[in-house]
Amino acid sequence: MEFRVLGPVEVRRDGRRVAFSGAKLHTVLAALLVAREEVISDERLCRLLWGWAPPATVSAQLYTYVSRLRKILGDDVLIDRRPPGYAMSIGNATLDLTEFEKLALSGREALIAEDFEKAGELLRGALARWNGLPFANATEYLADAEAPRLTEARAVTLEHRIAADLALGRHEQLTGELTGLVAEFPLRERIRCQLMTALCRSGRQADAIHLYHHGRAVLADELGVNPGEELQATYRALLEGTLDRQPRPGAVVAGTRREAPERTTGAPAMLPPDTVDFTGREPELELLCRALAPDGQGSGRPRRVLVTGMAGLGKTALAVHAAHRCQRHFPDGQLYADLRAPDGTPRHPTRVLRGLLRALGPADEVPATEDQDQLVRLYRERTRGRQLLIVLDNASGAAQLGPLLPNTPEPAVLVTGRTALPTVAGAHTVALAPLAPRDSLELLSAAAGPARVAAAPGAASAIVEHCAGLPLALRIVGTRIAARPHSTPDRLARRLADPVTRLRELHSGDLDVHTSLLPSWRALDPEVRAVFPALAALGPQPFPAADAAMSLSLPEAEAERLLEALADAALLEVSGADEWGQPCYLFHPLVRLFALSLAEGAAPDCGPPARTEHNRRLTHRP
Repeated sequence: MEFRVLGPVEVRRDGRRVAFSGAKLHTVLAALLVAREEVISDERLCRLLWGWAPPATVSAQLYTYVSRLRKILGDDVLIDRRPPGYAMSIGNATLDLTEFEKLALSGREALIAEDFEKAGELLRGALARWNGLPFANATEYLADAEAPRLTEARAVTLEHRIAADLALGRHEQLTGELTGLVAEFPLRERIRCQLMTALCRSGRQADAIHLYHHGRAVLADELGVNPGEELQATYRALLEGTLDRQPRPGAVVAGTRREAPERTTGAPAMLPPDTVDFTGREPELELLCRALAPDGQGSGRPRRVLVTGMAGLGKTALAVHAAHRCQRHFPDGQLYADLRAPDGTPRHPTRVLRGLLRALGPADEVPATEDQDQLVRLYRERTRGRQLLIVLDNASGAAQLGPLLPNTPEPAVLVTGRTALPTVAGAHTVALAPLAPRDSLELLSAAAGPARVAAAPGAASAIVEHCAGLPLALRIVGTRIAARPHSTPDRLARRLADPVTRLRELHSGDLDVHTSLLPSWRALDPEVRAVFPALAALGPQPFPAADAAMSLSLPEAEAERLLEALADAALLEVSGADEWGQPCYLFHPLVRLFALSLAEGAAPDCGPPARTEHNRRLTHRP
């Protein structure tokens, strides 16, 4: 069986097209195929089918489409229901997209190895898999979401193939094809460079010069930018009379904006290991992957993505999982840096820069200097024009983050931090909230073992409630349950039921909810730190600034300033408004217990204080 998406969505069995109709049925099939056996959520399928105006019968219609596909495809293809969506395994069947990607990758490797005949053959084979516009008979929502990256991949593969043909001296045969491609893609500078090269080697220097000036005018009119480095270098070589020479083999491998210096190291692969049992966050994960993927439009806009949320919500786990899923978009490597030291303090940018520069190589050329400007210049030189993914974890502020951002659009940057950062202006921001009860239960099951949780549903529900949707807390409890195979979860659920001792129970090895909140608390200004426990005593319900002002004996404006500082530190949430339209604030239940534990004056590094009558009274205050 063959599946095709690089053109109209089709299924072929024994060389014959399998008949089925309807844009929505084709959309469901294409979405499952593109997901590559990973789960695609109902929400995602809904958007690909109906955009932002779904019908009231979404679930029933999705079930109907999947049932029809199962009947059409038969037993050779398996479509599983895996909450929160569906996943499809095509077994021994083929998918034209997979074949295209394999051939394109092999062709690029042959091009780098200077085997131009083989590269051209492989790349032509990859391009032959295309049969028109991707998803031509599916919905416009699917085409808008998925077609741009595939169209970009095809254009890059085409550039690779032309580079191989130019290296073999086939410039005269390429001139006509390249002329049409420049008209089709007027903003793709590499194709313009290739046509200038072909024209020059065919004795048409005047036409090549005209082509450069036309491109410069198009770039200025359409984007308001000057030609890039590669186009300018091609023009200089044309004027110097060196463009008509045969290229140094391997000097122009498409996929980079300029000839990169030879390096003694391979592509960096610094990502931490992926979380094997990563659970939930499907909408956020899809948003991250879409934001990190090339847009295919050549817009030149930097890809910047920011994941925010309080400590323990799983920002790092989500970012690393998304980075692993998106690796195929970043052939030049993935960088990772934790911007927080083991003691919770922010790491200085110069230390981080030196680590990243050593990964980008050559390591022996990284200067042992404290001159941050010099390191930034070298860092931006080594990242320029490279398809890199840079993950900057636990960012504390603009001063720390600014020097670590590349100054060209090719590298994508994924940042995690407690709150929005002005340095990442214009970034896609994903603000994490606590997990819903269903996702919380799924995470607890993954950590503790499904059988252990299924055997004690009452205790599991109680644990989920006590952990209040905090992934760190759920993973701690799940780890403790898994480590005690002869102990039922009920005992731990009873110990978590007491709010005074709950934080002390949320500890396992290096995982500790209390410790995870300390860096946020330490970063507060002294005046904000001083009022933190008193505000927690206001109770678990949302409260306005006026109530806080009364409790603290402060003017309302001053109280609101302190509350906003806590919200900026992700130690307080803004939760709607009161009847007069004033914002209300709310403590996450575990953050409130952390704040109340500080009311005893215990040393923060020693964990939650022992249970006292005063602490009990504060905890149970309504």
